[in-house]
Amino acid sequence: MPAGDAQSLDRHFAEAVLALRPAARPGNPDAPVRAGSRLTGRLCLELFDAQLASRHLDLQARALRARGEGFYTIGSAGHEGNAAVAAALRPTDPALLHYRSGAFYVARAAQVPGTTPLLDVLLGCCAAADEPIAGGRHKVFGHPALAIVPQTSTIASHLPRAVGVAFAIERARRLGVDCRWPQDAVVVCSFGDASVSHSTAAGAFHTAARAAYQNLPLPLLLVCEDNGLGISVRTPSGWVRARFERDPALHYVAADGTDIVAAYEAACSAVEHVRRRRRPVFLHLSVVRYLAHAGTDLELAYRNAAELGADLERDPLVHTARTLIEAGLLDPEGAVERYEAMRARVHKAAAEAVTRPRLRSAPEVMAPLAPARPDEVARVAARAPEQAARAAIHGDRLPEDQGPLTLAQHINAALADGLATHPGMLVFGEDVGVKGGVYGVTRQLARRAGAARVFDTPLDEQAILGLALGAGLSGLLPVAEIQYLAYLHNAEDQLRGEAASLSFFSNGAYRNPMVVRIAAYAYQKGFGGHFHNDNSVAVLRDIPGLVIASPARPEDASAMLRTCLAAAAADGRVCVFLEPIALYHTRDLHDDGDGGWLAPYAGPADWAATHVPIGRARLHGDGDDLTIVTSGNGLYMSLRVARRLAEAGVGARVLDLRWLSPLPVDDLLAAAGATGKVLVVDETRRTGGISEGVVTTLVDAGFGGRIVRVAGEDTFIPLGDAANLVLTSEDDIHKAAVTLAGA
Repeated sequence: MPAGDAQSLDRHFAEAVLALRPAARPGNPDAPVRAGSRLTGRLCLELFDAQLASRHLDLQARALRARGEGFYTIGSAGHEGNAAVAAALRPTDPALLHYRSGAFYVARAAQVPGTTPLLDVLLGCCAAADEPIAGGRHKVFGHPALAIVPQTSTIASHLPRAVGVAFAIERARRLGVDCRWPQDAVVVCSFGDASVSHSTAAGAFHTAARAAYQNLPLPLLLVCEDNGLGISVRTPSGWVRARFERDPALHYVAADGTDIVAAYEAACSAVEHVRRRRRPVFLHLSVVRYLAHAGTDLELAYRNAAELGADLERDPLVHTARTLIEAGLLDPEGAVERYEAMRARVHKAAAEAVTRPRLRSAPEVMAPLAPARPDEVARVAARAPEQAARAAIHGDRLPEDQGPLTLAQHINAALADGLATHPGMLVFGEDVGVKGGVYGVTRQLARRAGAARVFDTPLDEQAILGLALGAGLSGLLPVAEIQYLAYLHNAEDQLRGEAASLSFFSNGAYRNPMVVRIAAYAYQKGFGGHFHNDNSVAVLRDIPGLVIASPARPEDASAMLRTCLAAAAADGRVCVFLEPIALYHTRDLHDDGDGGWLAPYAGPADWAATHVPIGRARLHGDGDDLTIVTSGNGLYMSLRVARRLAEAGVGARVLDLRWLSPLPVDDLLAAAGATGKVLVVDETRRTGGISEGVVTTLVDAGFGGRIVRVAGEDTFIPLGDAANLVLTSEDDIHKAAVTLAGA
């Protein structure tokens, strides 16, 4: 018999089942379907239906693709045993699922009246605009009514978030704040055996195991569906078991995932362990993969026909049918009739799905990408905490009573006020707790707010961001710190592929509000080199919907941090807050002792008046000869240059962008038009730097004046004085400004 194709798989079910011998007498659907099992015949029939539905959805997806009416063919065939995992859980347990989870989805939907799983999945295959989770933007398993969070990951990038959700459930309970999930919920996260080898997965396993070792509650069920293949690459036989069976911090449970009874027993045991002990469990299900990786994968190129034929003998649908027939709950003909009846139901749903409209415009596609309610953000940003809470977290002296403060002190005070205002706010990262941050920015926060709200994490940027992703998804307000900008690049996909995409791929049904603080940029004295002076921001500006704040002045930093917290809380925005390290403790601007880089802190009564909306720049000066457009350390240098120019009779106005995404377009055009000459001072790199976006914005808007830019060189930043050879300098700015003004 030909093997590996949809027709062979479809035909084999009927042939194999009709060859089975019926039971001598009818069985009791309320009795165990197999001696000693807790799986009843009635529930087994329900799971069989979920398995049948998943199989026919896979077959139908390929038929739709062949007719040009469908766009997705990665299926679940062979993995249908995951229906047992759904049955062992509650429909309120948050689920972050592998893309081969069709049977899980159908089985969970059966627990929630009013859902339409067959149509849901097919609408996704057809990219229909009314598909209930992604709205035609991608084919994912997800539904808010089913507590299934959509995942687009193929390489386990959802695992750090799953760890974060499990952590957040327990942390919300400890703090007594609202959580999206029940207090006794179990988080389930499924993935394939090939993903086990990915560094992202390894980091998540390590973080979960470390939490268990420290006796921190973490109700996480990790489900590895092991089919032995990563597309064409074979997982070494026995590797997954060898890796996890003896892990002292992860309880290991294994079963044959093609046997619905064994899978259900193992899943129930694993779920009970997690729910009762609040400790992570690794559930290892051995499964089989049918229909190749996807419709475009020619499986015979790397597997022989004999091997594919042998796989047919492990069909989980045939195994479940055999179990039901042996229990006297179905006869062979009845099992095949049930299979064909499901085919008809799926075919009917497909006929409806292909008639549904698809996304028709760019604004329609982008609608859930970056929700923005500026008036509500302004209201939340101006909301004052209770006086008692504020006094408790600031101690004896309020920051507005302490005189002018540095940039670092402003950020510290704004974080403290955020903790006093938002009960679910958490501040975490490496060294932010007892030490108070490498540069003292979080000093005293852990002592005043408590270790449950301000705490240290493992040295793993993926784990830090995953914790933020899970906490935000669960209803908390996470503020994560990445110690240096260079360190972000180890984990940037957690922002791109997970954080910024969630609202987009859930049509706004799910969101992960978060603020990521990053010590950034160059110009440090005495602590140099690339890894502590990175100035590459292109990777951030390329992420759709991401808010990037880049304050330079102390008073802007505190106000903009309140804005980011408010945007996260009100609109679910993902905000990156770039803090210029070299300006953290700067006090003077022009002369020693002038205090020009200090500013008083605004108390709650002034928060509304000092609010900085996202995408609004700040203008310094009103010179008529040229406009200097800059940000971050560039502002400090440009203001110093502006005074030198003024002494020479050249009037310059300096526009601090403050927001790198979205750029303050209206303010930029107004400032440029006022002088007709624009000098863009970019402390980042010539290629991929901020100046490219600024210049392009001016050109696109039809700006007819002169544009010149000064930018850092396209290089990593070296150690010591050599850094000055490649970074933007005040002399570079002055020379370019004089030339432009005289042109």
